[in-house]
Amino acid sequence: HVQLVESGGGSVQAGGSLRLSCAASGYTYSRYCMGWFRQAPGKGREGVATIDTDGSTSYADSVKGRFTISKDNAENTVSLQMNSLKPEDTGVYYCAGRDDTLCYLGPSYYAYWGQGTQVTVS
Repeated sequence: HVQLVESGGGSVQAGGSLRLSCAASGYTYSRYCMGWFRQAPGKGREGVATIDTDGSTSYADSVKGRFTISKDNAENTVSLQMNSLKPEDTGVYYCAGRDDTLCYLGPSYYAYWGQGTQVTVS
């Protein structure tokens, strides 16, 4: 049973920072592409950042230079460090896993999802 559990969301003022974490269980985490996605009120889910099995990362243009995705294979966790936050970063952030070595920013490629954590930037 694959399970992803996010933590670390909250409210912050513009310019501030938050760190999200995702704990994974139920599968061989190190062989999976992992990603962070977000959904703003009234909008569709969008890709934020991905990290593949060898640690290569990709980011949405809107977060490049501000967000950093990382993973710890020993702890089965993936994190998203978010700096210089903007009000438009507000939304529910989801951790997701894909059973493949290739990563994509499109949400439809991911089969495993966490429950989401709210991030509010004012």
